[in-house]
Amino acid sequence: MDSIDQTPSGLPRRLPPSNTQAEQALLGALLANNKAFERVSDFLAPEHFADPIHGRIYQAIARRCEQNQVADPITLRAELEHAGVLEEVGGTAYLAQLLSAMVGIINAGDYGRLIHDAWLRRQLIDIGELMVNDAYASEAELDGRAQIEKSEQSLFNLATKGGSEGKGVSFHDALVAAIELAEKAFRNQGSVSGLDTGLRDLNKRTGGLHKSDLIILAGRPGMGKTALVTKVAFGAAKAMLNNARAENPNAMAKECVVIFSLEMSADQLATRLLAEQAMVSGDKIRRGEISTKDFDTFVRVSREIADVPLVIDDTPAITLSALRTRCRRLQRTQGLGLVIVDYLQLMRPALGTKPESRVLEISQITQGLKAIAKELAVPVIALSQLSRSVESRDDKRPQLSDLRESGSIEQDADMVMFIYRDEYYLAQREPKITNFDRDDKFQEAHEKWQADMQSVYQKAELIIAKQRHGPTGKIDLFFEGEFTRFADLDTLHE
Repeated sequence: MDSIDQTPSGLPRRLPPSNTQAEQALLGALLANNKAFERVSDFLAPEHFADPIHGRIYQAIARRCEQNQVADPITLRAELEHAGVLEEVGGTAYLAQLLSAMVGIINAGDYGRLIHDAWLRRQLIDIGELMVNDAYASEAELDGRAQIEKSEQSLFNLATKGGSEGKGVSFHDALVAAIELAEKAFRNQGSVSGLDTGLRDLNKRTGGLHKSDLIILAGRPGMGKTALVTKVAFGAAKAMLNNARAENPNAMAKECVVIFSLEMSADQLATRLLAEQAMVSGDKIRRGEISTKDFDTFVRVSREIADVPLVIDDTPAITLSALRTRCRRLQRTQGLGLVIVDYLQLMRPALGTKPESRVLEISQITQGLKAIAKELAVPVIALSQLSRSVESRDDKRPQLSDLRESGSIEQDADMVMFIYRDEYYLAQREPKITNFDRDDKFQEAHEKWQADMQSVYQKAELIIAKQRHGPTGKIDLFFEGEFTRFADLDTLHE
C-alpha cells in the first residue's frame, strides 16, 4: 500500500510501497502451519520484506522449515534468543501478536505475492531515482547511450533475478510437447521439425534449427562464414514468409530473423544478399561495373524479396544487454524466429562488468546468448573466429580445440559447426617455377596441382563437430565465390 506523509513544508510526501498487514498476516500463517511455507518458498526471500524485523522473523522460520523442524512462537523464541535478536524483533509478545494477525492459512500465497510485488515496485523506484540522478549529473561517467544500456541492464536483472515464481513443467506436459515435435517432423517430408535453414542436407542432419539452441558457426577468415549464415538467415526468413502465405497470399510473416552484423554495415549485407539472389558478382557491384541488364535484374529481385522478414542491426561492438533488449523488443513487436550474431568476438559483455580475462569475457557472452535463446525460445547462431593454430597443421580442417577461448564456447553451445574450403588453401600452394631446377618437374607439379584444384573447385565442407541432440559429421556444400553463394552440392552445374 502506498503511504502519504507530510513534509516539513506541509506538502504531501510519498513513501515507498509496502504492505505491513500482508507481512504480519503471512508470518502469522507460517507460524500457525509450517506447510504454508511451501506456497511462498520458491519466490519470497527475507530481503523482500519492507520491515527488516519481519525479514528476520521470516528468515528464522525458513531456516527451521528447510531443516524439517517445527517453527512456532515457542521454538522461534529459543532460536531468536540464542541468536541474540529476540528483543530486536519485538520479543515473545510480538510473535504472539503475529499469530493473531493471521487471517487464514489458505491466503499465504496471496500474502507472499503482495509482499513480493511491493518489493519489486521499491526496486523500480530505486532504479528510476538512479536514472534521474545519473541523467542530471553534469560530469557523468557514462554518456546518454551508455546510461540507457545501464538502466536496461538493471531492469533486465530485476525481471530475471527478482525472485519471481519458478514454474516447473510436469512430465505429462513435457511428453505432450515431445510428441508434438515428433509429429511435426513426421508431417514434413524433409524431416524438418525446427526452422528451415534453406540447405536441404543441413536440414536432414539437424532437423532444422531448434528453439532455445545456441549454435556456433566458426571458421578462419576467407572461409565464407558470413556468406553461409546469410544464406541460412535468408532461407529461414523466406520459409517464415511462405508459411504465412500458405493460406493468405497477401499475409505478412508472423516472425522475423534478426542479424546483428558487428563487422559489415547493413547496406553491405543487403548488397551481398541482393547479389546472391540476382546472381550478379559482388566484386562488379563494388567497382560499379554492372550492366543495364544487371541493374534491371537487381530491381526485379529486390521487389521479389522485399517482404522477406529480415532485420539487420549493424550497431558496432554491441553489448550483451543491448542485444538482449532489442531481441525482446522485436519479439514483442514483430515476433522473433531466429537471432544471428556476426561475430562473437566483436561483442562486449554487459555494461558495468569488467571480466578479469578475455576468456571470462567470452564466457559471459556465450552464457548470455544461451540465456537469450532459452528466454525467447528461439535459435541463436553466433559466428566465431578460430585461432591461428589451424594454419600450422598440414590438415587445416578445424577442430573444437581451435575455437578461440574454446572452453566456454564449446561448453555453452548446443551445436558447433565449422566451415572449411580446401580450395582456399590449395590456391595458395600453386607451384612456382623458381622452386624447380627443371621445367618438366615444374610442369608435372603444376598439372597435379591443377587436377587437385579441379577436384575441390566450388566445394566446401560444413563440419558438425558437436551436436547435443544428434550426430556429428560432415556435409558437402557448393560454394560459388563470385556470388559468395552457398547451396546444396547437387546444384553445382545448375
